[in-house]
Amino acid sequence: MTKTWIIPDIHGCSDTLAILLEQLIKPNKNDHLIFLGDYIDRGPGSKGVIDQIIAMQENEYNLTVLIGNHEEYCIKVWDIDKNRNVFLGLHTKSKFQKEWEVFGGKQTLDSFDAVWPQEIPEKYIDWMRKLDYFVELENFIVVHAGFNFKIDNPFSDKRAMLWIRDYQVNVEKIHNKRLIHGHVPVNLEFIDLAVTNNNYKFIDLDNGVYMNNKVGYGNLLALELNSMEYVVQPLFDEVTFKDIF
Repeated sequence: MTKTWIIPDIHGCSDTLAILLEQLIKPNKNDHLIFLGDYIDRGPGSKGVIDQIIAMQENEYNLTVLIGNHEEYCIKVWDIDKNRNVFLGLHTKSKFQKEWEVFGGKQTLDSFDAVWPQEIPEKYIDWMRKLDYFVELENFIVVHAGFNFKIDNPFSDKRAMLWIRDYQVNVEKIHNKRLIHGHVPVNLEFIDLAVTNNNYKFIDLDNGVYMNNKVGYGNLLALELNSMEYVVQPLFDEVTFKDIF
């Protein structure tokens, strides 16, 4: 039977992703894999995460790859760095690069053996630029962060799809379908409750894979939509990033 898997925020944990795919999901080319964004930052293997997904695309696996706020910010920082004028031969960090590094961009640069954002090969930035914002399935709407339900047409607000955190779901505005998203880490108990309770209007699948020192967090999940069962892969990568919150 064809399966549909939703995989949330990976955040540079490339070894954890590899184990999830190879040992737990074991996808074939008839399965549909939907990635929720935030492939980069915080974990040590941002380049490796993207390389795995690109390899699957090149091997004609059925993938839908969504953009997250970390990809959007990486593109912004790369564009700024690429277009900056070097003054008296001095290359300095923009305020945007400094901010990005605080939230995990330093680990992304390290994974590319880069000091400056523009040293990230352009093919990776172009790949990010082409990612989808959301996907609509028969019974679900899938997006990185969520929607701005305060406006008549939530599908018109792309920034909200990547960045919004607090909102009340109005299913009438998303074709009476359940919302699946990532972006905001929640504990395993809450995820299980949302998955198993059809009365929940949304399912947040982000378990904060990089949060290896917090009880109930630190796993990469994948939810299969036909069975509504999920698999859990504990963090395998060596993560040194510490959330500032």
